[in-house]
Amino acid sequence: MKSVAFTETPGLENLASCSPEKLVAPDCAGQNFYEIDPSLSGLLSLYLPATAREHLEPHLTRLGAVAGGRLNELAMAADKERNRPLLRTRSRFGVDEDWIEYHPSYSEMERIAFCDFGIHTMTRTPGVLGWPDKHTALSKYAFQYLFVQSEFGLMCPICVTDSSAYLVERYGDEELKQRFLPGMSSTKDGEYLRGAQFMTERTGGSDVGTNRLRAQWDGTSWRLYGDKWFCSAVDADVVLLLARPEGAPDGSRGLALFAMPKHLDDGSRNRYRVARLKEKMGTRSMPSGEVIFDGALAYLVGDIGQGLKQMLDQVNLSRLSHGVRAAAMMRRCLNEALAVSHYRVAFGRRLIDMPLQRRQLMKLVLPTEQALSVFAYTARLLEQAERGDQHAELQVRILTPLLKFRACRDNVKVATGSMEVRGGNGYIEDFVNERLVRDAHLGVLWEGTSNINALDAVQRAAGKEGSHRVLLQALSNSMSELSALPDRFAQLLLKELRQASEFMDECVQSREGEADVRTASSRMYHAASASIMAIEGVRLGDSAGDARRLLISRQVLRHRLHEATLSSGNDDLLEQRLLSQDPVSLSEALGWLA
Repeated sequence: MKSVAFTETPGLENLASCSPEKLVAPDCAGQNFYEIDPSLSGLLSLYLPATAREHLEPHLTRLGAVAGGRLNELAMAADKERNRPLLRTRSRFGVDEDWIEYHPSYSEMERIAFCDFGIHTMTRTPGVLGWPDKHTALSKYAFQYLFVQSEFGLMCPICVTDSSAYLVERYGDEELKQRFLPGMSSTKDGEYLRGAQFMTERTGGSDVGTNRLRAQWDGTSWRLYGDKWFCSAVDADVVLLLARPEGAPDGSRGLALFAMPKHLDDGSRNRYRVARLKEKMGTRSMPSGEVIFDGALAYLVGDIGQGLKQMLDQVNLSRLSHGVRAAAMMRRCLNEALAVSHYRVAFGRRLIDMPLQRRQLMKLVLPTEQALSVFAYTARLLEQAERGDQHAELQVRILTPLLKFRACRDNVKVATGSMEVRGGNGYIEDFVNERLVRDAHLGVLWEGTSNINALDAVQRAAGKEGSHRVLLQALSNSMSELSALPDRFAQLLLKELRQASEFMDECVQSREGEADVRTASSRMYHAASASIMAIEGVRLGDSAGDARRLLISRQVLRHRLHEATLSSGNDDLLEQRLLSQDPVSLSEALGWLA
């Protein structure tokens, strides 16, 4: 699918005499994750202004090398059972002051993210990586995408620092901004402040209206009492959370947004404690814990009666980031599967030369490329929305929960499929596959489960705001501008978009429609991603000479939307072509569509 530099396959006749290390298929360690990903570089050339792209190219190349090299080594070390974060509850003098003890590998990864690349503040602070202005959302997500291919757990505090600063900047008073934003925007070692958001309580996660954490005014400041049940990045320097002021009504209307520092102005520890760390299935490098508040000092953020509404302002940003992370992990899974398939010999043939294996690889290719296109397209729209484009804002409104819902679910299957390609070696900790499988499952939990995101996409984004119709019209307009896109294929895409849109309307209008919102969300995601990739394929074929995304669009219609009018007779030859390392010209792609 891409120009991955594969280790030379041992000659079939010499397998018996191979050295032991050549008998086991290699992984992607040591590769430059940016240079082996023409899909990413192609879309950046399509969506980023030329000046920004030229400026970022050496930095992306540098991060690609770090991700495939040192970061990959550190992530493997930080995930080991023996290197997990440890909770220390008392100093050697018997003082009750808990802190987290990290393995050096995690601390080094943190410096790479916060200091070397400033990923946490790229879109909020001018000057990061030498760019005079703030970076675009797509630029930031490109760096997240490369970083996560080696380390998923640390991306939580990176992204939450970003979104927490966004809330302080948008709703905090000047005193609050001066208190927290300089540190949350810093890229200097020892000066940056890490953010977190403690939301979940024992009553549940998505239904925040049942939260019971109390905020009490003591005459001079707000104090917090109660507990939070699942707190990732538990030792963050600045925590944003929802609490219920005394006398406030029940339900979500009674919640206010607060910012809580880890340390007070005099340097002493704030009055909350980490009760214990969670023994998690995945993201082992990053500590999550249970927190007890015993009069912790906190600062009100914004309007006391608008806490949940304010917090929800960053949900779309967080969900989009989760879609990026799922896309990144799927890319790593696909690269690992391709590395094995080009190298491993079984029954006298390389795996990549077996039609059945190619079919299985395509089941990894399609969701990986879909997620990349949807997040790149959405990130570009986000920039337009922030400049006041309401049509772009409505498209972002529906694409974000669709991406979070579908890409995170696809990630679980892709990770499992990639592990199966490597075989038994993929099940042990010597290779990255078993960690990818464990970490993939968290994506369907953070920032809303699959049900929550599907309901948001269908009942709210589509049902209340009509965003699905705006998306349909925007994609229809874009396709009509491409004279090279075959009319018959464009009509198939439009048919799927219209049917997906109509099905969403049916789900909204029917009393039983709630049961079908996941199906409706999947249909819209597949139809929209196929349309986006068709547009990208034609444009990239014109500009860069590689129109393979147009053919991937065709395969999405054929295999994920079961478009019956597309012949399956040449699927194996087409899959073989897509899995090769050579670009596909626009004329060749059009020939395949004909």
